[in-house]
Amino acid sequence: MDVTTIPRVRGARHRKKRVGRGIGSGHGKTSTRGQKGQRARTGEGKRPGFEGGRNPLIRRIPKRGFRQKARGGAVRSQIVNLDQLNRFDDGQRISAQQLAEAGIITRADHPVKLLGDGQLTKKVTIIVNRSSEAAKAKVAKAGGTLELLKTSG
Repeated sequence: MDVTTIPRVRGARHRKKRVGRGIGSGHGKTSTRGQKGQRARTGEGKRPGFEGGRNPLIRRIPKRGFRQKARGGAVRSQIVNLDQLNRFDDGQRISAQQLAEAGIITRADHPVKLLGDGQLTKKVTIIVNRSSEAAKAKVAKAGGTLELLKTSG
């Protein structure tokens, strides 16, 4: 058995509907568009949320709060846990650039927050924007140092 001997499944393929090809086709005259009206016209597409001219739902519901359109909101910190730092060498300075190169974070230009999940076994210097209290204590216990950067904004 090969591809050429596989039987066709009945009803699996539909013929293309050819509209506007005369009365005998069954799809002549109005070409399945019905009588007149907005949807019978060419280019009848309405934008999403259009409700026929009445005040749409998005304009009827109350708006609350303030959103800075230029920035689109605050940049979220990228999370790094202590046990992820054990892959680095003893005495190494770990900044956002090294974390991005190692694949721990995705963007070196976004803020980084160090959390205290896991154990740190290396004596490293960590340069981040923010840190939890548990992470600070565990870094000090391992003999490493933690440098916090000033964040703008």
